[in-house]
Amino acid sequence: MRRLLPHPLLTPILAGIWLLLSNSVNPGQIVLGLLLGWAIPLLSIHFWPDKVYIYKPLTLLRYMGVLLIDMVLANFTVARLILGNPGRLKPAFIVLPLTLTSDLAISILAISITLTPGTVSAQLSPDRKHLLIHALNETDADALIVTIKRRYEIPLKEVFEKC
Repeated sequence: MRRLLPHPLLTPILAGIWLLLSNSVNPGQIVLGLLLGWAIPLLSIHFWPDKVYIYKPLTLLRYMGVLLIDMVLANFTVARLILGNPGRLKPAFIVLPLTLTSDLAISILAISITLTPGTVSAQLSPDRKHLLIHALNETDADALIVTIKRRYEIPLKEVFEKC
């Protein structure tokens, strides 16, 4: 069964993404979405180094909701900053110490930070213990680190790493 459906959770997610991108739920698009959702994981199985385990799926859903809300709110904040007085911005590079060990969890954290307007993941240290982040307007680096750890890193650790 694993050979025919290597990532059963990814198949419906990709099919759903296809339906959102095609902006249609007609039967042809549903079939095409399911075919793509089946074929992409099947053809890319050799690029997945480890099997993905989701230890707490409800925490993952909550994480996705938090991230979506943060993205929307950050868009308004960045728009206000840029349209206000961009000369008053205080950009900063911040080093975030990581407790995550899973490559997937670190990647999702870096992507989440980048998807939230106003912050960008810039570099992962060679030992995978620190993530360099650029913030568009940051006056309290410690508060940003605490926020990222609380809202993103801790839930990702619960979801992808066995505690």
